[in-house]
Amino acid sequence: MTDQRLIAQRLEVARAVVADAASLAMAMRPPPGGPTGSMKGLQDYVTEADMAVEALVSKRLEALFPEDGFMGEEGGRQREGGLTWVIDPIDGTSNYARGRERWCVSLGLMQGDVPVAGVINAPALGEVYTAQRGVGAWLNGVPVRASPVTETSNAMVEMGWSAKVSPDTYASHSKAFLELGIAPRTGACGALALADVASGRCDGYLEIAINLWDVAAALVLLHESGARVSPFLRDGGMTGCIAILATAPGVAEPVARAAGMELI
Repeated sequence: MTDQRLIAQRLEVARAVVADAASLAMAMRPPPGGPTGSMKGLQDYVTEADMAVEALVSKRLEALFPEDGFMGEEGGRQREGGLTWVIDPIDGTSNYARGRERWCVSLGLMQGDVPVAGVINAPALGEVYTAQRGVGAWLNGVPVRASPVTETSNAMVEMGWSAKVSPDTYASHSKAFLELGIAPRTGACGALALADVASGRCDGYLEIAINLWDVAAALVLLHESGARVSPFLRDGGMTGCIAILATAPGVAEPVARAAGMELI
């Protein structure tokens, strides 16, 4: 494993780079109203800000760490490296495109197939999550832990929606949660939903089809906060669009059964 000091140095640089990227996204954010941007698919927006933010981060990291790899949602440079940065320039683009607040810039650092650091900056909310594997996870500098909830009747679970998932599948999972006394909800930003599980604001998050750039930073947060997570990377998340489940440990088993998912 790479020296923790090296990872810590990169994490500090990532915080600064993502802060600049978040400021750029805020400056480009459309006013509240009908959506702006273009569509990549059903309910799948891309805006000029997605491109601009990814370009800013990619160029900055390439100049600072030319030996590192980089993976971006909107393309960007691809290069093999011992360490690889994975960015979602604006996660929650459907919210962003309508001038809403629940969106973020998410930047994770992987060593091979192990997430080792991450930054999630939600500038419209004034919140910055950071995490380093083996060191801890924080929200605005304060350590976070997964929720202590142990009863599903008290639990809050979020579900992500994707056009890749049939309405029947989505409805069946919703029904399974409702039968546990859980009213599923959605906030349309996977990275922040996972961060909410890490910080105890939510007790679970299920998304049936999600990509590495959506979760790379959050996986470190979840690991360090004590949350339970499905084997996303083991089961093909490094290269494919697959399901993820993250839960508070006290309700992990019933929530996993309702979702039909394995946890590690």
